[in-house]
Amino acid sequence: MSLKKCDYLSREQIEKLHDLGKRRNAQRVISEMSKYLSMFTHERKNIYYLNKKGRERVSSDKIRKKTPMVDHYLMRSDLYIFLGKPFTWKNEIRIKIPKTKISIIADAVFKIDKTHDYFVEVDFKQSMKQNEAKIKKYRQLHEYNPSFMLIWVTTTNFRKVRLQSLCEDMNVQVYLWDDIK
Repeated sequence: MSLKKCDYLSREQIEKLHDLGKRRNAQRVISEMSKYLSMFTHERKNIYYLNKKGRERVSSDKIRKKTPMVDHYLMRSDLYIFLGKPFTWKNEIRIKIPKTKISIIADAVFKIDKTHDYFVEVDFKQSMKQNEAKIKKYRQLHEYNPSFMLIWVTTTNFRKVRLQSLCEDMNVQVYLWDDIK
């Protein structure tokens, strides 16, 4: 089910998500699930995702394959774990901005106490122009819902400071990937 929610996970992330303790125990659990998993190596780490049997087992119709964008998914999964595995977490959600034809696809969305909206954006080697365009849309949404929280995860301190500056006057938190792993 964790792979259904997160799409791709490393062994370390699986360990953290399920409190598996030592590496050996995690390897044993992964081995027992191997008929439901596919795997590829990325930066000397094994990355797991659901194969056809696994998707059938957990009723998922989202087909995943080896992808060069895996860091984007791993960053999002690390943030999910870091934030305490919010129960309402959903990936790739379209948000419509009221009274406009504009929408945003957030990397993830979750609620706390059924009233506070949290929107997640992952910045992995994305152009700052793309980030600026997305932030512009969030600013429009902010006019209708000023209480939402925008959460970014990025790769460098320079990008963190830039994102904080671009999101000035909005509720924003920006994390460095290295700080939440």
